Amino acid sequence: MKKKYLYSGSAILLLAIGFYAFTLFRSSEQTFSFETVKVGKGTISNTVTATGTLEAIKTVSVGTQVSGVITKLYVDFNSQVKKGQLLAQLDETPLIAQLDQSKSSVDQAEAQVKYQKATYERYQTLIVKKLIAQSDFDLAEYNYKNASASLKNAQSVYDKNKINLAYARIYSPIDGVILNRAVDEGQTVAASFNTPTLFTIANDLTQMQVEAKIDEADIGQIMMNQRVKFTVDAFPDLKFNGTVSEIRKQPVVTNNVVTYTVIIQAPNPDTKLMPGMTASTVIYVNEKIEIPVVPGKALRFTPDAVVYSDYLKSLPMESAHGMPKELPGIEVKGSKNSYVWIKNGDAIQRSEVKIGENDGINYELLSGLNQGDEIVLSMSAVKANAEVKKAAKSPFMPQRPGQKK
Repeated sequence: MKKKYLYSGSAILLLAIGFYAFTLFRSSEQTFSFETVKVGKGTISNTVTATGTLEAIKTVSVGTQVSGVITKLYVDFNSQVKKGQLLAQLDETPLIAQLDQSKSSVDQAEAQVKYQKATYERYQTLIVKKLIAQSDFDLAEYNYKNASASLKNAQSVYDKNKINLAYARIYSPIDGVILNRAVDEGQTVAASFNTPTLFTIANDLTQMQVEAKIDEADIGQIMMNQRVKFTVDAFPDLKFNGTVSEIRKQPVVTNNVVTYTVIIQAPNPDTKLMPGMTASTVIYVNEKIEIPVVPGKALRFTPDAVVYSDYLKSLPMESAHGMPKELPGIEVKGSKNSYVWIKNGDAIQRSEVKIGENDGINYELLSGLNQGDEIVLSMSAVKANAEVKKAAKSPFMPQRPGQKK
């Protein structure tokens, strides 16, 4: 009886050991996972970012050339004005007085010229007959010429005062909108050495420009007519379009940093953009749209030799047909050849491709692949029953002191 129980216990132990060994064997099986992507079309673009300031294309500062008191203002902030429109008027009283005074000087000089001319002509007749001394004739001639010069001087002063009187009325030099009004009625303006600014006028706010500061390391990539997108803090969710219209060669040095000013034309039909706003610009220096592309990750991928060998062994003969038994050797450093791995069913195969421009993420595909080809980005091997192995540990096996159960 005891022997019968001994045989039964041995059989149960053998079954347990067999099940445990079977579980361990199954847990050693591997499955292989692939990260793939199909060849499609995309956009390759390289950009340069910069910060700039929005300005009106043409801004004019209107001042005064004469001093005086502002008696009347005809426009205010944001007023729409036309070329030749009256903007402001200075007090004309002192200017009229100066004009009248200069007119009196002209009249006096004309009378003096008339008298000296008559004397000169009379003395001219007498000197021919030698009835007067030569010195008397010379004096008459001098007085006549001196009176004529005095008349010209008085006339020029009169003309100047007449122009100054006209300057008392300030007119708009262009069509536009008043951005700034720097004076009020009753204020005295003094036009001594610097012409005081009364108004600032922008000609057209539906057409703006961005003055962007481009770093010297990037200025070589900027070209005329490149596409630009920019944002402003006032409308963070909106993107505005622009075009590079001017590249200024004058460097701007700030704290030993050299930048160059690039002018970007920015249509503003809704007049949302205002002068002085800060614009964050993105200039598309190189852009190709809707072209075949391949991810850079695919070009950098090479299967691990051990994983590849295990994967090759796991395939049926018909699936492994045509796959290289060993990985191709490493190309010489500096080689211009590029390769990707194509997955066709269970088989993977290396293929040479020709690439062009890139933006650091995707590369332009020139040749070597067809639309829809499935290319491998990564390959890995995982245990098929790793959790089963953990669960298959015998509960009867003793644990080491301190070991987690």
